[in-house]
Amino acid sequence: MDLHFGDSKPTDEERAAVDALLGPPESSWEGAARDEMGAADLRWARGGREARDRRDLLLPGLHAINDRIGWISDGALDYLCRRLTVPPAEAYGVATFYAMFSVKPRPATVLHVCTDLACAAAGAPELCAGIEARLGPGSGVSVQRSPCLGLCERAPAALAIKAGDPVRTAVSAPATVHDAVLAASSPDSAPEEPPAATAVPQAGQDGLMLLHRVGVVDPTSLDDYRAHGGYTALRRAFALGPAGVIREVTDSGLVGRGGAAFPTGRKWQATASQPDHPHYLVCNADESEPGTFKDRVLMEGDPYALVEAMTIAGYATGAHKGYLYLRGEYPRALHRLEHAITQARARGLLGDDVLGQGYAFDIEIRRGAGAYICGEETALFNSIEGYRGEPRSKPPFPVEKGLFGKPTVENNVETLVNVLPILTMGAPAYAAIGTERSTGPKLFCVSGSVQRPGVYEVPFGATLGELLALTGVREGLRAVLLGGAAGGFVRADELDVPLTFEGTRQAGTTLGSGVVMAFDDTVPLPRLLLRIAEFFRDESCGQCVPCRVGTVRQEEALHRIVERTGADAAGDIALLREVGRAMRDASICGLGQTAWNAVESAIDRLGAYE
Repeated sequence: MDLHFGDSKPTDEERAAVDALLGPPESSWEGAARDEMGAADLRWARGGREARDRRDLLLPGLHAINDRIGWISDGALDYLCRRLTVPPAEAYGVATFYAMFSVKPRPATVLHVCTDLACAAAGAPELCAGIEARLGPGSGVSVQRSPCLGLCERAPAALAIKAGDPVRTAVSAPATVHDAVLAASSPDSAPEEPPAATAVPQAGQDGLMLLHRVGVVDPTSLDDYRAHGGYTALRRAFALGPAGVIREVTDSGLVGRGGAAFPTGRKWQATASQPDHPHYLVCNADESEPGTFKDRVLMEGDPYALVEAMTIAGYATGAHKGYLYLRGEYPRALHRLEHAITQARARGLLGDDVLGQGYAFDIEIRRGAGAYICGEETALFNSIEGYRGEPRSKPPFPVEKGLFGKPTVENNVETLVNVLPILTMGAPAYAAIGTERSTGPKLFCVSGSVQRPGVYEVPFGATLGELLALTGVREGLRAVLLGGAAGGFVRADELDVPLTFEGTRQAGTTLGSGVVMAFDDTVPLPRLLLRIAEFFRDESCGQCVPCRVGTVRQEEALHRIVERTGADAAGDIALLREVGRAMRDASICGLGQTAWNAVESAIDRLGAYE
């Protein structure tokens, strides 16, 4: 291991940020104070093996520095690496992997302005121009164009982050130039963010299963959660036993809600049966797909439900530790979950003896830092472990060797929360909802050219037209994007598509994670496709050639034809098809495999360049 440290030294603030996370250093090698003669013995390091075992604290350490200072200097990075016995070259590769970190000096305040699909259609380019003109150079604010912030129902959106102790944040959505500048200049004075229930047009309606508490209970109150049925499912789980819980989940027909639609019961059973220990549970709350915000609403509006669901999943699969990987752009969800976990721990609902049943389980939150690829499960594991968030080759699969090389079950927020009604109402009743192959309710994130954007809960089998009727589609509907940037377009005359995994496949599109983005005839479709291509180029981890090169070539071709139509574009469209097939067939993970989907569907179904 080449621990080649530089000569840069951390400032007192940088040292304090790292020490607040790791504790004071124990040796001069780690940066402890010298003796009374000013000498330091750097020939040995006490606890080197233990320090290397803490490699997974690299990402939290980078967050600690970035939160306190606003950027990560060479001296701060070297000091963190000494504390963890991590080669600085590797740590630099990790720090530069994430969009929310900077290794170059920048102002303490960063204003992230979303320029992705929903926000672009809602005027994000004009918003950015207005903000930059208002702030100007020397304002002490860095304006950064950002991919989706998960606030699509209130587009356009901006997120201000002001470094310090503590770090302060403010959300402006729907953002105006005045409100965004106010949020950046004085986060504490910015208007309070509206409650999560404003993103749920159905809030308070009868018959909801996953959203029935959002807007009804106080998300900060454990007593209110329990008064509305909370922890009933966990008590039934203990009555059934681990095998019984897995049997219920299997019989319910629940499949993953992140897009892959893998049977949840099979995944849990495969993990639980592994002889290697310990087992881990990972909740994937890094919903970075443009147009997706359902997990944010659940975490902000009903955080205890996720804590309970993770506890049940851990119990069923033999895991005693759960990691909740939360995207870094969700400050309110972070605060709500931190509070919920603390309260659950204090009340005996997490810890060494959950509900007095002799089962130990606890949850640790790990923040992402702006990397779409970390939504892929193995990239997420690498990120938690302190490495670049690059996907791993499979096999082995996570149920065999996942996080820290141990059997791991990974589910997203919506999938886990579905376990609660399965256990409270029973598998047969749950399986009776929806269709035979797509059971239960589904959450859809509807945004764009609709009157009432937000998260909607409907049973599987409802048609796209029925869902859009709930939202109030504006006149002039031209196309609907299903599944986000990795999904596909359907025409305005194809609204009878059933919203099931099998129904969308038969229609030649995808359900994905539940994105439904409507676009009317005022939205320039070629510019929208170019934004999708730019997104995939930026978010490719660069590990495999088909994706690394293909996403660039795709964007270049779209740039060439965005101002041209008809025969002039024919050659580039042929090139796009060739590049798209190569990415789909040869990329390591789903990012490259799906990067061509939306463009292909726009060309074939919408005649985007005719």
